[in-house]
Order: sequence, then C-alpha cells, then structure tokens
Amino acid sequence: MLTRLIRTYLSRYGVNMVLVVTLQLVATAAMLYLPTLNADIIDNGVAQGDTDYILRIGGWMLAITIAQVVCSITAQYWGARAALGAGRDIRHDLLHRVNTFSAREVGRFGAPSLITRTTNDVQQVQLLIVMSTAILVMAPIMCIGGIAMAIHVAPGLSWVLVVAVPVLGVTMALIIARMIPGFRVMQDRIDKVNQILREQITGIRVVRAFVRERFEMQRFSVANDQLADATLRVGRMMALAFPAVLFITNVTIVAIIWFGGHRVADGSVEIGALTAMISYVMQIMMSVMMASFLAMMAPRAAVCAERICEVLDTETSVSPPQTPVDFATAPSTVAFRAAEFRYPGADDPVLRDITFETERGTTTAIVGSTGSGKTTLLSLVPRLIDVTSGSVLVGGTDVADLDPDVLRAAIGLVPQRPYLFSGTVATNLRHGKPDASDDEIWEALRVAQAQDFVEAMPEGLDTPIAQGGTTVSGGQRQRLAIARALIRRPGVYLFDDSFSALDLTTDARLRAALRPATRDAAVIVVAQRISTIVDADQIVVLDRGRVVGIGRHDELLDTCETYAEIANSQLALQEGS
Repeated sequence: MLTRLIRTYLSRYGVNMVLVVTLQLVATAAMLYLPTLNADIIDNGVAQGDTDYILRIGGWMLAITIAQVVCSITAQYWGARAALGAGRDIRHDLLHRVNTFSAREVGRFGAPSLITRTTNDVQQVQLLIVMSTAILVMAPIMCIGGIAMAIHVAPGLSWVLVVAVPVLGVTMALIIARMIPGFRVMQDRIDKVNQILREQITGIRVVRAFVRERFEMQRFSVANDQLADATLRVGRMMALAFPAVLFITNVTIVAIIWFGGHRVADGSVEIGALTAMISYVMQIMMSVMMASFLAMMAPRAAVCAERICEVLDTETSVSPPQTPVDFATAPSTVAFRAAEFRYPGADDPVLRDITFETERGTTTAIVGSTGSGKTTLLSLVPRLIDVTSGSVLVGGTDVADLDPDVLRAAIGLVPQRPYLFSGTVATNLRHGKPDASDDEIWEALRVAQAQDFVEAMPEGLDTPIAQGGTTVSGGQRQRLAIARALIRRPGVYLFDDSFSALDLTTDARLRAALRPATRDAAVIVVAQRISTIVDADQIVVLDRGRVVGIGRHDELLDTCETYAEIANSQLALQEGS
C-alpha cells in the first residue's frame, strides 16, 4: 500500500524527482571522493612535507565540499517540494472521497478516524517522503560506493566489512520487525484518543449537567495511558536501534585500527590509506544508520498508508449515474414508490413499502414514535442514503438517475441537529446561496423568525458564530438553519424535526410565515409535536418503518390508532401542565 500510494502521488512530480536523484548522485560521489583526496594529502603531502601539494589538493577538497553542500541543499529543497505537494494531493483526494460518502460509509469509519487519517496519517507518509528524498538515493550509493572504495584503498582489511555490514543489517531487520505491530496499535489508539476528546468537547454541556467530569477524565486517562504505553513500547525498540548501530560501528573501527596498525607497521598499508579506510567505514555505517532511520519510519508510514488507501478505495454506496438525466418536471414534487431501506447485514429493513406523494405547494408531515424511521425516510430524498428497493422521485425523475449535485441544489434541508459553521451569521446563511445579498439574507431571517435576535446582536450579520453554533441557543440555531435553507429558494424543503426547540408562539408564527414563502415548493416536515403539523395537507404516520396511516389531522384521529395515541398523549400532557 505504501509503495502504491507514494508511486501514485510522486509520479505527478517527476521533474522534481529527476532533479533530486541527479543532485544526490553528484553529492554522494563528492562525499565518496573526499577520503581518497585526504589519504593522498597524508601520503604525498604531509609525509613528504610538500606544502604546495597539500594546498593544491586541499583546494580541490574545498571545491568538492562546496559542490557537495550546494547539491545536497538543492536536492533537499526540490525533494521537500515534491513531498509537500504529494501530501497536499493526498489530503485533497481524501477529503474529496469522504465528501462522496453516504451516512453508511461515514458511520463505518467514524468521524474521529477519518480526521486522524486525513491529518496524522498523511503527515506520517509525507514525512517519510521528505526523508526518502534525502536518504533513499544517497544511502545505498554511499554504502555500495563506500565498500568499493574501502576495498580499493585497503583490500587486506575488506574482511572486516564482510562481517560488520551483514551483522548490522540483520540487527536492524530484527528491531524493525518488532516495531511494525506496535505502530499499527499506536494509530488505532490515536483514533481512540481523538474519539473521546471529540465527544467530550462536543458534549461538554451534557458532561457538566450530569456531573460526569471525573468519569470522562478517567475515560480519557485510560485511553491516553494506552496510547502512551504503545508509544513507549515502540520507542524502546527505536531507542535500541541507534546504540546498536554505534556499537557495531565502533567495534568495526577498533578492528580496522587493530589489524590495520599491524599492516602499517610492516609497510603493506599506508597511513593515509588506513585513514581513508576508517572514513569509508564511517560513511558506510552512516549510510546504514540513515537507512535504518528511514526503515524505522517506514512501518508506521506503511500502517498509515493502509488506512489512507482503505478510505480512498472505499466506493460510496450512493454512486452517481453513468449518464445523469434532468428533472422530468419542475423539481418541486416528491414521490415514494414502494421504497425500502435496509442496513447491510440487518435482518429487518428500517423502512418498507413506503408509498406517498407530495405535490407542489403542499405540505406533508411525517410523524411516528422514536425509531420508526422518520429521519431515515427524509435522508432518501437528497440521496444521503439509497433505497435498497423501490424508488424515490423528485420532479418526476428517480433520484438515482440524477446528478447528486443537481438533485441537492434543488433541495433545502434543515437536519435534525442543525449545524452552524465557524464564521458569521452572514457566512453561515451564504452556505445556502453564496451570492446572496444582504437583503435576501434579511428576508430569509424574517421568514425564519430570526430577524429580531440577529438585529439585537452587537454586529448584526457580521456577528461571529462559533463552530457548531455554540454561541447561540438551540432555538436560535434552528431558526438560522431554517433561514439558510430558505435563502436558496429550492423546489423541495425538508424539515427534520426543525421546530422542536421553539416555543409554541414562535412555532406558530414561523409556520404562518413559511406558507407564502414555500407556496411554489413541496414541503416535507418531520415533527414530534402534533401542533406543528395539524394544518398539513397530508400526514404520513410511520410505525416500525411501515406507513400505517395517511390523511389529514381530523381523518387520522378517527382512522389511525397510532396517530390518535400520539395526539391524545400530547393533549393529556398539555392539560396536565
């Protein structure tokens, strides 16, 4: 997965990678040539007392060093640009893929895991690419070239390298093999910490209301400790790697000095050659150390790449049609034809045999007990999920045959949990219509019964709104969400229990204002309060995913037992209060 991911995204930066490889080759060749020049200075300059020779060869060494530094810096620059560009592209494609997911895929991965995969996981892969551009080309060339040059300058000591290099390679392989499972556990536990932290921040009011701070802190501490333990286990193995490399390197150098000293004494090896041999051993070991460092990063990046590819390879269950068609009529009607929805692996469907229509200029209300499938039914219209059998039609066309963007542009949805984005009142409403004027915004606020409290805000339309709308009350958040749907003037309005936080007076005023504003559209309202939908043109009663009654309020009181029970229970509660 890691190789595939890197190959896919780095191939877009082929020119950069050619520059990196070329410059790293030049820089590595320069580094390998320097010990030979140093040995030449010792043997032919220092030993002979030839100052001119020392200065001349020293000048060459200085020029080669400068060239090596310039090539290394330039290679690192272009490599970093390629790595950062690849990271940017991976994040872009991840977000694009997630945006195509239906509620089913989002629920499968979970929001915390998707956030971790888009941020932390991509960062790990990006870091590996950055290090690879600096090490991956240089390390093998330096290792192989260093061995060749060491054998060339001191062939009698080459057996030391034959022993040391394999021992070092096997040692690092064993350490890395122990680290791979640990990195996989680390990423899973980062997901868990993100999940708990996200829940606690989002639900801070609930936590405080039920005095559960200590319990939540304990829950976070357990997850945090588990992450720390997993990180420590990996860290201990990682900490063992560098001492192992240094130990083997130092033992190798001691062996070269010990056995090389005897050869210098009998005149078979020059002092400069021995010095060059030590320099080449240091370069070989440094290249192995760098490769080991890269190899230690690779397992974690490989785990992250698997998680990234898992998202990228997941196809949405709500796929766009190959040849999308247009609406058969104006997109202001909705029809359900024996619609059924069943979650994968479930024994029973959530919805079954749903059949009804909502015409232009009419309001259809959906009522039923908790868990009867009201929100699921509403989600079928904009294709947030797809029917498993039957069909849903908007404007006379099956929603599965429409381009999802075209379909959703014709729908104004106010979800059960209205969400506001960080920004201002105006920017939130312009999510519904980016080019909306201030006059259009104020008109939408007026209809949504939000004009008064927005005018009372310190900065009016420019008043800041916190993420999630936490700086306004629940009722204000609902009214702003309704105004956001109204401003785009769609052909279909979907209100998913969008009046639950409103008092009865505001609810009545809002419904009265909505009638003229939605007279050219089809309106579907999911509601718990009978008072909210008493004037609806038709009421659809759901019970355990089935339609058990369709009609107006007065008719259903006499013909639908389920509806009568809901209405009578609410009436009893009102009389009791």
